[in-house]
Amino acid sequence: MSTLGGISVIFDLDGTLVDSEPNYYEAGRRTLAEYGVPDFGWADHEGYVGISTRETVADWRRRYGLRAPVEELLAVKNRHYLELARTSVRAYPQMRAFVELLADDGVPLAVASGSSPEAIEAILARTGLDAWLHTTVSADEVTEGKPAPDVFLEAARRLGADPGDCVVLEDAAPGAAAAHAAGMRCIAVPYLAAQADAPEFATADLLVRGGQAEFTARAAYEWLVRADRAA
Repeated sequence: MSTLGGISVIFDLDGTLVDSEPNYYEAGRRTLAEYGVPDFGWADHEGYVGISTRETVADWRRRYGLRAPVEELLAVKNRHYLELARTSVRAYPQMRAFVELLADDGVPLAVASGSSPEAIEAILARTGLDAWLHTTVSADEVTEGKPAPDVFLEAARRLGADPGDCVVLEDAAPGAAAAHAAGMRCIAVPYLAAQADAPEFATADLLVRGGQAEFTARAAYEWLVRADRAA
């Protein structure tokens, strides 16, 4: 029996468990360059942090006047991203330690991500996190991506957990909004420090304003223990 009683923990993947945003940016840059958009920069990419890949390419289509269908753009971006994910992605050390700490305590764990199922599988395998994270949900498998709560609610369903007993870890404002909409508690670890004051993060139960540089597995675990006792 877990020390944390009935709590289940659901992790966002990109920017939360792993430092994959540089790969997503590069995949996006390569994709758009193929379709005649040569000047997609990091500042442009930042506007899509936390948004599902499908919704990102749909917005590109409108923003850049692309004629290619969403499915085609999605396939091209996923192809570029998988090439990068299979060779150059790392898990944040303290997040890995937190996953191990929770798994050792018998806490049910899941991943709920805007990435494709193939990308989730590739990243978890590449980083070795698949040893502990067996339950995964992609935004491709639900009706709406974040900030809608669908991926988190589906993760809770697959874990057999009540949403009110789930705690989400998120790095992006849309994800924090999705956790709130799902009726779940949220530990927010902003990927972009400049977004720490976003109103969506104000709904988080714990906001680690300094992001990954400030996050520690032990402090997060101790917060969960206190939150569980207070519930």
